[in-house]
Amino acid sequence: MKKKIPGFYIVIAVSVIIIIILATGVWKSDTQQAVNEDFKTRIIAPGGENYDIITGQFGQILLVDNLKTKIPLESGEIAIAILNKDNEASHIEEQFVIYRNINNPASPIYIAFFGYDERIRSYRRMWNEPTAASRPETTTLFSQDLIGDRNNCIIVTGMNANNEHTMTVFRTRSAQAPEQAYHKIAELQITGSIVVQETGRSLAYQQGMARGQSYNIAAYGHDITSTNILDQIETIFSYNPTSEQYEQTGVSRIPGRQIEQQRLRELLSGRQGVFEEFIQGLWYFVGPRGTIDTRQYLYFNPSGKEIVFFGDEAQQIYRWQSSSPTRYGLYIRSQNISISTLLRFIDIELESLESIKIRVTEDVRLKILVSTTWDGSYRRAGTANFREAVSQVQPTVDSLYDSSLGRIQFDNSGEYSISSSGNVRRGRYVFYRVDDNNLLELRPSDENEENRLIYKIEHGTTVMILSRVRLGINGIQDLLEPPITLTPVISD
Repeated sequence: MKKKIPGFYIVIAVSVIIIIILATGVWKSDTQQAVNEDFKTRIIAPGGENYDIITGQFGQILLVDNLKTKIPLESGEIAIAILNKDNEASHIEEQFVIYRNINNPASPIYIAFFGYDERIRSYRRMWNEPTAASRPETTTLFSQDLIGDRNNCIIVTGMNANNEHTMTVFRTRSAQAPEQAYHKIAELQITGSIVVQETGRSLAYQQGMARGQSYNIAAYGHDITSTNILDQIETIFSYNPTSEQYEQTGVSRIPGRQIEQQRLRELLSGRQGVFEEFIQGLWYFVGPRGTIDTRQYLYFNPSGKEIVFFGDEAQQIYRWQSSSPTRYGLYIRSQNISISTLLRFIDIELESLESIKIRVTEDVRLKILVSTTWDGSYRRAGTANFREAVSQVQPTVDSLYDSSLGRIQFDNSGEYSISSSGNVRRGRYVFYRVDDNNLLELRPSDENEENRLIYKIEHGTTVMILSRVRLGINGIQDLLEPPITLTPVISD
């Protein structure tokens, strides 16, 4: 009788273990973990000395120290904005950069595509193309599913040297080399305005079971055959799947209202400050039936560089950063005073001496207050209503309080001072609302973003209680610090 070889049993045991590992898929847990993550589009935009990263289709926010591209730009190229997007086939991040060439100030804004090259195992510039925009301060970069196939298009909007609005759109091609993976499907420039006409899409589209309807692009320009300078021509561009291009499919005339031509030409002359002075004050929203809604209004304060949005009993304060005259009005870039990564681009068109039409584009789709739609017509407030409403939108008070921080003085000018043990700290403050919560923000005089203090307000019988909070991607986060009680100082 032959003796059994122990090695034979060892081979059998090892084979059984390998079969179990392969069958259970344990070996995949580490290698596929990164693949199964929920990748989201990331938009990176410069914000002064430091830069902000804005992530997620619904406006999740992260902060970084600087603006970085996958590979260095060439000499003279300065990045304006960056969009990081996951490749749907390989789940490898790809990057789009819009930049300007400082060596040639008259050149257009360019877009470059940085993709991952498997052959060299590194990122490289696949292509770059000029866009129709040329003014970097007006340029935005974002992605949107225009076609309805969940394949986000890359969209660059802005203005050119002739103060025309522009839009350039890129879309992926299937089964193409990386250098040809994206191609231009639309490029528009017009003295009026350009908007994407979004329509509702089916539940089947939302659940990923069917395609959605393609969005049209509408361009509004002056009717050169009309003697009324406000008469406009609406041109509709629709996507043609055969040519893979946006093509003109309709033209219609939109009559303008009869107003005083002399005053109109003055307002639309393009001279700096003329239109800003015209929109100074309070404007109420006008509904589709022509009725004024006093629960939604805008307050423009060009001298104070401030814009107040009020709707659904909540107000949002934006800093007026810059404005540029357009053929029909004004284009404003604004920044939320509390969350610096929130930008709004406001396109204002003159309808009459008492009404304006507004289109608002948000650089980040982050729900901060309410879901109010700001697009539409607005009518200038009357004198009586104007004074009453302005007192409602002013986020300031004139009060004196005692607290554990010291004696706090709030002035109507928007400035505060805290006196404690002979020391006085000064800065600016603002009251506002986020998700139905009353907040107070204190900004020291040095304007250091890291020193900003945000408190949630709770009103007692005679006191005001402040709880330190932080605004982040999940809304308001309580920092669990001891509350501060503000007790009014009663003057003798």
